[in-house]
Amino acid sequence: MKKKKKIKGPIHPLMTYVIIIIITIIISGILHLLDFQATYYQVNPTTLDLIPNTEIIKSLFNLSGIKFIFKSTVSNFANFTVLSNLIILLMGISIMDKSGFLQTAITLTTKKLKKRTVTFIFVLMCVLASIFGDLSYLIFIPLGALLFYYGKRNPAIGIISSFAALSCGSAINVLFTSTDSSLLNYTLQAIETQRLDYQIKTTAFILIMAVAVILVSYIITVVTENIIAKKLPKYEFTASELEEDIVTKDEKRGMIYALSSAFIYLIIFIYSIIPNLPLSGALLDNNATRYIDKLFSPNAFFSDGFIFVVTLLFIILGLFYGIGVKTIKNHHDFCDNLGHSLDGIGNMLVSIFFASTFISIFKQTNIGNVIVGNIASFISSSNTMGIPLIIIIFLGSAISTLFLPSSISKWAILAPSLIPVAYLSEISPEFTQIIFRFGEAATMNITPVLAYFIVYLAFLEKYNQGEVRIKLTDSIKYQLPYTIIIGCTLLVLLVVWYVIGIPMGISSFPVIS
Repeated sequence: MKKKKKIKGPIHPLMTYVIIIIITIIISGILHLLDFQATYYQVNPTTLDLIPNTEIIKSLFNLSGIKFIFKSTVSNFANFTVLSNLIILLMGISIMDKSGFLQTAITLTTKKLKKRTVTFIFVLMCVLASIFGDLSYLIFIPLGALLFYYGKRNPAIGIISSFAALSCGSAINVLFTSTDSSLLNYTLQAIETQRLDYQIKTTAFILIMAVAVILVSYIITVVTENIIAKKLPKYEFTASELEEDIVTKDEKRGMIYALSSAFIYLIIFIYSIIPNLPLSGALLDNNATRYIDKLFSPNAFFSDGFIFVVTLLFIILGLFYGIGVKTIKNHHDFCDNLGHSLDGIGNMLVSIFFASTFISIFKQTNIGNVIVGNIASFISSSNTMGIPLIIIIFLGSAISTLFLPSSISKWAILAPSLIPVAYLSEISPEFTQIIFRFGEAATMNITPVLAYFIVYLAFLEKYNQGEVRIKLTDSIKYQLPYTIIIGCTLLVLLVVWYVIGIPMGISSFPVIS
C-alpha cells in the first residue's frame, strides 16, 4: 500500500502575520526591559522653541499588554478604514466590470498600443494619483489587475506594478498634495526655531518632482516588463477569454451613454470644489489657507466624502453603459452587479483582520517612534556636511519608513533635528524635505507596517492560480527590484542636483543663496 505523499507548502500568509505579531510582542518586552528609548527635539508650536522629547518602548509582553490586545482587536478591525473603504469602492468597480464597461474601455484605449506603452501610462497614472492620498491604493490596485487581465496578461503584473507606483508616488508628485502641505508646516516650524526669516513657496518642488515622476515611472515600467513579467508564471486563460475583443455598435453606444453621464456628474462635482463662484465651494473647508488643505483637511466635506464620490462615479459609468448595451435591464440586474467583485472576499477579509491587528499592536509598542527618534538623534550628531549629509538623511528616511510609514508622523520627529543641521551645511530646508521624501519613496513599498500593504497581498492571492500560496516574503520579493533601482536613481538625482545647483522649482535652490 502506497503512502500518501505529503505536500510541503510555504507558511500561509495569515500564519506569517501571526508569527510577526508574536515576535513583535516578545521584542517589545525585551526592548522595554533593556530600557531602549529615544530622545529627540520637538517644536513647541506656541513658543517655537526646541524641547527634548523622550519616547520609550511600551511592552505588550505582560498582563496589561495582553489586556490591550484582547480589548482593542475587535474594535480596531471594525474601525479599520481600509476595510470599509475597500468594500465601498469594490461595489463601484463591480458594476463597471460586470456590465462590461471596463472590458470595452480597456479594449478601446489599449488595443493599438504596445504592452510597454500601456504599462508606462498606467504606472504614470498611479504615481500622479497620490494627489488623492491613500485612497488611490484602493482604486488602482484592483483596476490594475483588471487592466492586465483584459489585456490577456497576468493580473499580478498590474497588481505588483501599481503597488510599486502608488507607494513611490506617495512621496513624489508634481502637484502639491495635502501631505506636502502638512510636511511644509513642520519644515517652516523647524526653520522658525532658528529665528530665521525664511519663506518657502508651494511651487518650490515642482521641477525636481517633475523629473522624479518621469524617472520613477520609466524605471517601474522597465522593471515590470523586463524583470517582474518574466518571473511570474504564465496565467492560464480559457479559450473564450483569449478570443479577440471586438467592440460592437451596442458597446460603442453604451460607452457614449456612460461617458456622457459621467461628464455631467464631474462638471457638477468640479464646480462644487471651485471657490468664489456663485453657489460653489460647497465641498471645501473654507477655514483652511491653502487650496489643497481646503480639499483634504479633516474638516473638508470633500475629504470625508471622496471615497463615495469616486464610487458613485464608477456606478454611473457601469450603470449607464449597462443600460446602453442592455446588460442591465432592471433594478435586479443593477443590484446583483454591485456585489460581483465581493464574491469570494472572505479570504481578503481574514487577511485584513490579521494585518489590522499587527499594525495596531506594532503602533502600541511605540517601536517605530523610538527607532525614528534615534535616527533623528544620530543624524543631528553625525557632524557630516554636503553630499555625505544628503546620503545619511536619505538613508535615514528610507530606514525610518520601514518602521513608521506615515510621512507626517516621521517628519514631525525628523524635521526639528534635520532642518537645522542641514541649514548649517548650507543645504536649503526645501531640499532637505525633498531628500526626506525621496528616501521614503524608495522603501514605502516593502514595509508590511503600511496599512495598504495587505490590500496588495490580498489581491495577489485573489488572482493566484498556482497551488502554492503567495507568501508575505514573495510579495516583498516582487517589490525589491523597484526599491533598489528607484532608491539608487533618486539618490543619484539628489547628488547631481545638489552639485549642479539648478533650481528645484520657483525661487528654490538646493543650497542656501
